[in-house]
Amino acid sequence: MFEQQFLVYKEVAETRNFTLAAKRLHMSQSSISLQIQNLENQYGARFFDRTNKGVSLTKAGEIFYDKVREVLNILNNAQQEVSELVEDARSVINLGATLTIGEYILPNILPYLYKERPDLDIKANIANTESIEQGVLERKLHIGLIEGPVPKQKELIAETFLQDELVVVVPYFHPWASRNSVTLAELTEERLVTREEGSGTRKVMEIALEERGLDPSKLNITMELGSTQAIKQVVAAGLGITMISALTLQRKCDHSLFRTLKIQDSPVYRNLSIITLAHSSQTKDERYFINLLHDRELLLSLINEDYCAMEMQCSDEEDRRER
Repeated sequence: MFEQQFLVYKEVAETRNFTLAAKRLHMSQSSISLQIQNLENQYGARFFDRTNKGVSLTKAGEIFYDKVREVLNILNNAQQEVSELVEDARSVINLGATLTIGEYILPNILPYLYKERPDLDIKANIANTESIEQGVLERKLHIGLIEGPVPKQKELIAETFLQDELVVVVPYFHPWASRNSVTLAELTEERLVTREEGSGTRKVMEIALEERGLDPSKLNITMELGSTQAIKQVVAAGLGITMISALTLQRKCDHSLFRTLKIQDSPVYRNLSIITLAHSSQTKDERYFINLLHDRELLLSLINEDYCAMEMQCSDEEDRRER
């Protein structure tokens, strides 16, 4: 009972909003208010100052918040350690990944894991950075894999496992196809196909432009798509050019469909990061998975591996193009 109250208290303290806390915990606002009131009555202290703009922690509330976090972390660690002692239990990792990682890295890692660790189940959720971050904070995800800027949350630990380059991609018949590089300023002259606003790839591109004194609003964005694969198909059809991750162009057929151009001004890189909950111990299986991501030589060999199904699909696309 008290664990539920502590979870409610922690959510209200971090969101500073009863309505938002209720939404995140899938509870009614009246139930949230009642549990906070019961806690204040139980400890004989007012933990929140309530105003029309929201709530703020009192001095007593700040002290109690720190203790609540400690208790919840202890309980979570105890649960994980006890779970590891259960014999013959199949190991499960609830994993969250953003789109580029989920589409182009995980599919090559999972067959390797299935072969090396058949006892390990990976339950993957592909979503945007904000959803992955929230999933880790709410302990629904054990590990999050994100691209681009890392969240500024003291509850989270972020560590880079790979660096990814953004490149300009044009169809093989484009006038730029014979070039090796372009400037960012030249992008304003072309029809641009991009990811939707809020995506990690889009954000990194906009930051790169701003850092070089260019206004992202000057780009001639003619199409926004929620999938890198969809963007590649549109570009291959000659409906525009794009700026996407070099990791998404590793398959053999990509080399015949597209030409990849580097940024002349200076290369645009972004970090691919692992996010986990701070003050929370990891199981041996979670550590195994994280160590795999940090094995750069192995990771790159898996990412660059082409599977037969991919090659067959690419051959079909090439045949259709030649016809």
